Amino acid sequence: MGIISWIILGLIAGAIAKILLPGRDPGGVIGTTVIGIAGAFVGGWLSAHFLDRPVQKQFFDLYTWGAAVAGSLVLLVGYRVLFGNSRD
Repeated sequence: MGIISWIILGLIAGAIAKILLPGRDPGGVIGTTVIGIAGAFVGGWLSAHFLDRPVQKQFFDLYTWGAAVAGSLVLLVGYRVLFGNSRD
C-alpha cells in the first residue's frame, strides 16, 4: 500500500476508534484524525514485528484493518491517559 492508502486507512480507523470510545477528546476532530493515521502505522508495525503478521499489499485485507483500528484504539486511550478526557 502507498502512503495515500495508509492515510485513508488511518482516517477510517480513527473514526472507528472514536465510535468505539466516544467522548470529547482534547484536540477535537483533528487530533482524533492524527491519532487514527498514527494508529494505522503503529498497528501495522506491531502486527508485522510482534504478531508475525506482515502488512498485506491489498487495501481490503481484514487483518490490516484490524491492526489499524487496534493501533488507533491504543493511541486514543494513551492520549486520554496523558492529556485527560475533556468530559469533566
